[in-house]
Amino acid sequence: MDNRFKTITIRHLIVNNKKMIGLEYPNNPTIRTLLYTMDNVKWNSEFGMSYIENNKDNIRKIYNLFRGIAWINGKYFFKNKPINTNIPEPDYSSFKNKQNENYRRCPDEYIDKLQVLRYSKNTVKTYVSMFEKFINYYEGIDLLRITEEDIRKYLLYLVESKVSNSYQNQMINAIKFYYEIVLGLPNRYYQIDRPRREKRLPLVLSVEEVQRLLKTVTNLKHKAILTTIYSAGLRISELLNLKLSDIQSDRMLIFVRDSKGNKDRNTLLGKKTLKILRQYYKQYRPKNYLFEGINGTKYSSTSVQKILKRALKNAKIIKPATVHTLRHSFATHLLEKGTNLRYIQTLLGHSSPKTTEIYTRVSNVDIEYIINPIDIIEI
Repeated sequence: MDNRFKTITIRHLIVNNKKMIGLEYPNNPTIRTLLYTMDNVKWNSEFGMSYIENNKDNIRKIYNLFRGIAWINGKYFFKNKPINTNIPEPDYSSFKNKQNENYRRCPDEYIDKLQVLRYSKNTVKTYVSMFEKFINYYEGIDLLRITEEDIRKYLLYLVESKVSNSYQNQMINAIKFYYEIVLGLPNRYYQIDRPRREKRLPLVLSVEEVQRLLKTVTNLKHKAILTTIYSAGLRISELLNLKLSDIQSDRMLIFVRDSKGNKDRNTLLGKKTLKILRQYYKQYRPKNYLFEGINGTKYSSTSVQKILKRALKNAKIIKPATVHTLRHSFATHLLEKGTNLRYIQTLLGHSSPKTTEIYTRVSNVDIEYIINPIDIIEI
């Protein structure tokens, strides 16, 4: 028989509120006979697989029993590989050991798994907060006893509370993370209906408004910050994480490290941006980060938001723009100048072209002809 059909896939299962090893295998008499020579192997009709108590001794027995007979596929069982081992180990201690008798805290194993997978602190904060709200809704029920129907009822409660679609989707992700990633259960919870994505267009400033905005900023450091965000299409966290070495003036690129999804990318460095950054460097002499706060610490996102708010007021722009609006404006202005949407996707660091498609239709322009929008305005 072809070895492709002699594969046993092991998965996590919860049976009668106990952790079990689920075993999926083909209809092969040799495998079936050998498997049932092990003590306490049973069949679960709900998942269509055999199962046995989850412990190290049984894992060892399974591998030894089928050595040379079948391949053990453990990719769904062993999920402790970090997404990106080249980034610093985040400190998640602040999310643990919070004592409150009247509030159910997120299990340590949930936080540990987020740490192993190197999720950003912002994502961890969101997931932990969301999951704690969920488990406190079912305060008196053991987590392993919460059913799919219970989860549906909770999501209906959120809908009736008029939370946003985005909030509901984040809650679903936080709940799924526990049952599917932490416990390693089969993807039963993918059957939960997700809300339809709201088709809202991003707020965008016109080229003339961006020009007015930047011209009103007289502080060199503040001007450098807003110019860099707009001309490189950066998220605020990406700007704050920029190091001096990330400004690659020889290639006219900015290296963005460890952005959303633990991805690195290159984006554009405008000629006028470089000129302003050089002036800024001569005056402020940052040591490590491109933009530093007191005592060389990382500049704060609150300070950047205040800078933009003041600039909008001085430029008499009444649109409810945020720092992220500058990123949207960068992408839109590139597209309006004929840049291929595929290149814009790369510059923005979007995983899916569907995310970028919100800006407009695709154009056919070679990348060497891309003109940075910062270089066509006076600031």
